[in-house]
Amino acid sequence: MFDNLAVVLCRPKISENVGAAARACANMGCRSLILVDPVNFDRQRAAALATGKGADVLAAVRMAHDLPEALAGFEKTYGTTARLGGWRKAPTTPEKAAPRILSQLSEGLRVALVFGPEQAGLTNEETYLLGTLLTIPTAPGASSLNLAQAVLIVLYECLLASKNPTPRAPKPPKPGTTGRLVSHAEQETLFDAIQESLLAIDFLKTGNPDYWMLPVRRFFSQRDISRNERNMLMGICRQINWIAAKRK
Repeated sequence: MFDNLAVVLCRPKISENVGAAARACANMGCRSLILVDPVNFDRQRAAALATGKGADVLAAVRMAHDLPEALAGFEKTYGTTARLGGWRKAPTTPEKAAPRILSQLSEGLRVALVFGPEQAGLTNEETYLLGTLLTIPTAPGASSLNLAQAVLIVLYECLLASKNPTPRAPKPPKPGTTGRLVSHAEQETLFDAIQESLLAIDFLKTGNPDYWMLPVRRFFSQRDISRNERNMLMGICRQINWIAAKRK
């Protein structure tokens, strides 16, 4: 059902949680599970919680050294966070994000759902790489969820949205855009170029520029950028840098 959807677990510390997450994936129809730098991962311990339902998902699990490697082939990325404010502004809920995720999957885009480690969740540096942040509503004072529970909730909302689709008008093709959308890795090189150019013209503050770049990243992450558009924006950035260097 969700051939282009993947669950990405960053630095999971408890193998049993990985197994339970694999079972949650199987329950909700997601077949792809990626582990980023897991801590002392024990497949046998994970298998006990995956049970027979999640055995195939666990058997096909893919390993990645870091988050950029795990996300390189995806066009759209979502990350979960319980902490809000600061670097984690304007999150949405899984319920609100699910129809958008389903729409992106129906267009053939590859979507990654990213979850942080059990104790602290995703770091600021990791959320910085993600296009959209999700937060799961909980009772006050108990915002931390078990890793597998969080996976199950987000995937359940996606499954529910797939069974109750909201009618959507077909998107008209954007003029002048042909070919596939940029991958996460290509998008990151574009963001690096834009940040360099905005620093060159003193648009971004030099103190902690990554933080001030966040609204720009979020703006572009919410849009479908084709390779042609990326190449155009890269050219604009090169021209800005050339003019800025000439003036200096």
